[in-house]
Amino acid sequence: MQKENVVYEKAYKFAIKIVKVHKYLAHEKKEYVLAKQLLRSGTSIGANLCEANGAISRADFSSKVSLAYKEYLEIKYWISLLKDSDIINESSFNEIYPGADEIGRILLSILRTTRIKKN
Repeated sequence: MQKENVVYEKAYKFAIKIVKVHKYLAHEKKEYVLAKQLLRSGTSIGANLCEANGAISRADFSSKVSLAYKEYLEIKYWISLLKDSDIINESSFNEIYPGADEIGRILLSILRTTRIKKN
């Protein structure tokens, strides 16, 4: 379970960044709708991993990690949309996006490992 703890820690730190970006978007840019979407998906990754750590079965664990992975895919969409619509600049994008990508790679690895063990 060491790998899951590492990804949880990364997701938690990522969520803190997302909360700060949300504050900036809502207070400075007055962008509420996209900011809320970003906040929801960016914090859901860690929340789903927290649930995965309390899973009652391998299938439950895999399901929760899968949800975290789907939230990762969604956060990539919102971050890209914010950049491409000039709401955040390239520098801000480059501060956030690589962290999401790293988490996504780890989640995919966990899912592959979990599903191989299942079979």
